Amino acid sequence: MPATDRPPPRRIVVAITGASGAVYGARLLQVLRGLGGFESHLVVSDAGWRNLQHEGNMDRASIEALADQVHDAHNVGAALASGSFQCSAMVVAPCSMRTLAAVAHGLSDNLITRAADVMLKERRRLVLMVRESPLHLVHLRNMVSVTKMGGIICPPLPAFYLRPRSVSDIVDHSVARVLDLLDISHDLAPRWDGLAPPEAS
Repeated sequence: MPATDRPPPRRIVVAITGASGAVYGARLLQVLRGLGGFESHLVVSDAGWRNLQHEGNMDRASIEALADQVHDAHNVGAALASGSFQCSAMVVAPCSMRTLAAVAHGLSDNLITRAADVMLKERRRLVLMVRESPLHLVHLRNMVSVTKMGGIICPPLPAFYLRPRSVSDIVDHSVARVLDLLDISHDLAPRWDGLAPPEAS
């Protein structure tokens, strides 16, 4: 296909907040880059940068290199803050309870929460990989509020029925489910084919 006839890359916003599980956002960026055909826009909160370093020894430069464009979380005047910025989806991976609460109540006080608010008002796909346990009533109510507004709550939960052999397998399974929600084809993780019927005794 001639270069001029190629469809433009799909824009995907990836946000990393201060909840445990920074590896999910980093892995999602890696996968999008490897698949091709996507333009990733990265926003990381201050606590998100700390967790990337603490949990995975991932430095800022290496994470920024995985994204096509990086935006300052404090810059609410960035392109992502406008509905005129065309993108197909946003994933907050992981999503802290503070970010969830801000999204649920429309508090656009930084670029992550503003970009999420834009996704909801423009009726675009918003996926929140919420991370907390146990959950109290306000957490649950905020999840319900975001769901009613059209967002998708997608906690990164391990699928032990797939018999993961490593932490990487567990991470890839959760990222694969997010890719499914974004209608992105992949072979990142195995799919459940069902159990064989029990043998007759």
